[in-house]
Amino acid sequence: MGIITILWEKWREFRRDFYKITLAAMIAPLMYLVVFGMGIKTVTNGQPYLNFLIPGVVALTTMNGSFNAIAQNLNVQRLYEKAFDQVMISPTPLWQFIVGQIIGGSLRGLYAGIVILVLTIPIGTGLVFNGYSFLIMFLNGAVFSTIGVVVSFYARNHTDVPRFSNYIIMPMAYLCNTFFSTEQMPHGLREVIGALPLSQTSAMLRSIAAGEGCGYTGILILGIYLLVFGTLAFAFLYKKKNL
Repeated sequence: MGIITILWEKWREFRRDFYKITLAAMIAPLMYLVVFGMGIKTVTNGQPYLNFLIPGVVALTTMNGSFNAIAQNLNVQRLYEKAFDQVMISPTPLWQFIVGQIIGGSLRGLYAGIVILVLTIPIGTGLVFNGYSFLIMFLNGAVFSTIGVVVSFYARNHTDVPRFSNYIIMPMAYLCNTFFSTEQMPHGLREVIGALPLSQTSAMLRSIAAGEGCGYTGILILGIYLLVFGTLAFAFLYKKKNL
């Protein structure tokens, strides 16, 4: 089960559930944009609040799209369908299985983010999104796909994935520079939250959208998260294979 095989399976799944996936990517972000963006008429960091909100919602959408595309499905495959048994006895290197899952989840998150960008075009905010924006969205998706892989591997039962989502993913969605600036947070807490991957992604997308570009620090931080959680995923599979 190589990378191409896994991506082909992800593509077939995407085609089969295209409308369901697209609606899932649209509904919650559109509610955020309508309720917060059009309901709150204020200025944040010297710009209209809607201009501040859209990049954050795009980052949030790529996170949710990537994590949800991997964590739940992979957890079901491992605990109930016993699909990992085939992976373990397959001659295909284990790293290809993990990389295929991560790329597939990243592309799903990227698609979800692009859907939101397309929907905001008629608003006419003047925000700029370019190739670097899509690269950052893909990297953010890769980080949360990898987190999804790790969570699905280490989950002991089917309820552990929703529990992790409620305790970690949901608070991150509201705290990480998505709906409001973290500048007013207490010192210490602000630095911790600012170092989280969603905060970095929101900040970079917001900077590019405002025409300011972005540095490499945020990309480096996302790369570190990707390396750490990727290592945990590899450690689980290789440990299981050697038992």
